[in-house]
Amino acid sequence: MTASEPTILATCGGLNAGGWTDSVYGPLLQHAIALAEVRGRAPRVTHINTAGGDQRHVEGAEVEAARAAGVDATHLRLFPHPNLPDLREHLLSQDVIWVSGGSLVNLLAVWRAHGLDRLLADAWRHGVVLAGGSAGALCWHEGGTTSSFGPGISAIPDGLGLVPGSLAVHYDSDPNRRPAHRRAIADGTLPDGYALDEGTGLVYRGRELVDVVAERPGVSVWRVERDGDGVRETRVPARDLAEEAAA
Repeated sequence: MTASEPTILATCGGLNAGGWTDSVYGPLLQHAIALAEVRGRAPRVTHINTAGGDQRHVEGAEVEAARAAGVDATHLRLFPHPNLPDLREHLLSQDVIWVSGGSLVNLLAVWRAHGLDRLLADAWRHGVVLAGGSAGALCWHEGGTTSSFGPGISAIPDGLGLVPGSLAVHYDSDPNRRPAHRRAIADGTLPDGYALDEGTGLVYRGRELVDVVAERPGVSVWRVERDGDGVRETRVPARDLAEEAAA
């Protein structure tokens, strides 16, 4: 079955380095599958790599990781053209749609040109879990900050808006992210929202944030809000998925 209500998992995570394989599904990607509540068969996961230009060499690692996880994985490509005859039919047959990172600006432009933004919203309303990391997390929000135009971080206020507010990613690993995101919140370019350290994620049911998760200890999620002429950041506690799995 698909999720009992529209569900989004926005993360800084996805594939992790493997031991016997090059990559494995990390705890955050595994959590997206758990949210889909699949019973009695292999979960169906479609990977979408539009933000990285649908590079074929990336797909091999994803398929290998999916096989090791017992997942029935497919890829939806838009370069050089859609690889499936009926995108809507395919998306509605999936349990999880995982969107990988890259250029948020290019992702939004290409999706809108092909109408994939509307099809994904339809799948979400039908209970298919929408999830992803970096650009694949930013896209579901009203806006966010991105390196799509180069190493300088830019604010993009026209995300898909399936969930409210803004998002920042790589908050602890890229020193340019935090100041740029704070400026965008402070000057009103972006609405209040959240920021993700590496290895963290936000779970939304409908448009409501219901859970904050992490794949390892010591990382943080932040609530970022305009406060007068400045910005207030509040640390939000996250559940450690790896610790819970080991218990």
